[in-house]
Amino acid sequence: MSIIKKDIPAEYRVLIQKLRLIDDTFFNVCFDNYTEGMQLLLRIFFDRDDLVVRRVVTQQSADNLYGRGVRFDVLAEDSEGKLYDCEVQRANEGAAARRARYNSSMMDSRALAKGAEFAALPETWVIFITENDIYQAGCPLYHVERIVQETQRPFDDGAHILYVNGANRDDTPLGRLMQDFFCERPEQMNYAELAKRADYFKAEAEGVNAMCELMEKFGEKKMEEGRAEGRIESARRTATALLALGKLTLSQIAEATELSQEEVKRLAGSLGA
Repeated sequence: MSIIKKDIPAEYRVLIQKLRLIDDTFFNVCFDNYTEGMQLLLRIFFDRDDLVVRRVVTQQSADNLYGRGVRFDVLAEDSEGKLYDCEVQRANEGAAARRARYNSSMMDSRALAKGAEFAALPETWVIFITENDIYQAGCPLYHVERIVQETQRPFDDGAHILYVNGANRDDTPLGRLMQDFFCERPEQMNYAELAKRADYFKAEAEGVNAMCELMEKFGEKKMEEGRAEGRIESARRTATALLALGKLTLSQIAEATELSQEEVKRLAGSLGA
């Protein structure tokens, strides 16, 4: 029988009980390799009882040699080969139109093998589950599709974007699903599949221990990010002092502080140097 670790900090226990599916950490944990749960979501979103999810992974990174990469919350593939990037967003800016565009493009970059024909690109969906009704039109769902303006016909490139309005809690399958996304207590959830999964990570020993390990790693990552930011701020202060002295070139200051020349130039500009 598995036992909950005795050394779990009290704040972790409290935090775990407050987590909801709309919180990205809990969403990622609950849906990792959970095909049954993702299949439930997609069947409700698309009103299709025949949709079958074949594979689900979370926190998958897509690197970009020429620019910014992306980390997907949950990636799923159905039996027809369609791909779904499902993201939860509490802040409106996290679901910005251009972020949806970028996620869609990065899905494409992962999906097409070198030398493959463009016709082999799968149909893709970027799905944002938002805490607020970001378009403020009262619709449960917002479908985004490209059209040829002159003909008003679909562009039909196979890329789709869907916004799920988390503020919608009406008495429909989708409304009840959104209620579950904002529910802290599994026993109050409408869908047994989600309640059982949430209860595993909130009440069962293995699940609670897994959540604590994740939070410890997250805390360590935040601490390291803080230390790195502290080093950068210290380097900026040193660079500013050297610029004020006016004894070194910009390239020499960049080398001494390990800042980029662009950053040193920006600091110089702010000083009027």
